[in-house]
Amino acid sequence: MKIDSKDSTGKLQGFVSRFRLVAAAVSAGLMASGCATAPPAPPPPSQSQQAAISPAQAQEKLAAGNARFAAGKPWHRDWPQERAATAAGQYPFAAVLSCIDSRTSSEIVFDQGFGDIFNARVAGNVLDDEILGSLEFACKLAGAKLIVVVGHTHCGAVKVACGGTQLGRLTGLLEKIQPCVAAAKQELPGVAVTDGRFVETVAELNVHQVMQQIRAQSAVLRELIDAGKVGLVGGIYDLDSGKIEFFKP
Repeated sequence: MKIDSKDSTGKLQGFVSRFRLVAAAVSAGLMASGCATAPPAPPPPSQSQQAAISPAQAQEKLAAGNARFAAGKPWHRDWPQERAATAAGQYPFAAVLSCIDSRTSSEIVFDQGFGDIFNARVAGNVLDDEILGSLEFACKLAGAKLIVVVGHTHCGAVKVACGGTQLGRLTGLLEKIQPCVAAAKQELPGVAVTDGRFVETVAELNVHQVMQQIRAQSAVLRELIDAGKVGLVGGIYDLDSGKIEFFKP
């Protein structure tokens, strides 16, 4: 078979031209989204940095990270580098208890990376012995300076708790939210349990309840909190805006 060199050269040049156009479009898209200009994330915290940070500073770091996320300007992360840097040890500055909801991953909404935070997740961000023990480990043994309990808007677990759903092992989990449902009925008399205002009220009450339970049920954490060595704060993550509103002290 005879190969036409001119034809081959023309096809090659056409391919190169199309490749350059695609590369330029991708680059423009990255620039428009801010990815190409995003500042690099700092290295994961060291042991000395973890020891030096205060509970208030830890909350400020999380608030700043959430602001970056909500604005669509997260730091650029070199995940292989962060993985390698934390392989031999970790020194997270905070522990976050949040819902299992697929839209509320703490590392993402707080713009954190490997080694920055402990992430405890369970439907409805409720408290049980395993979660409480995990928080004790995170703070007493691993050095975290802040516990954050985060609920969120449009929470499915809260909605089904408001509706009185019973389903296998989920029933026991939802029972933990029922005191908040009862409290919301007193706070919002006449408001349907399916009303968005009712559901969001239960979600907020549930966060406050879990914060109280942490103090009441763990002498280890209560001692750290009372001594000012560990902070305890709650908040609600808004699925629509991407913002987390921390409760006032």
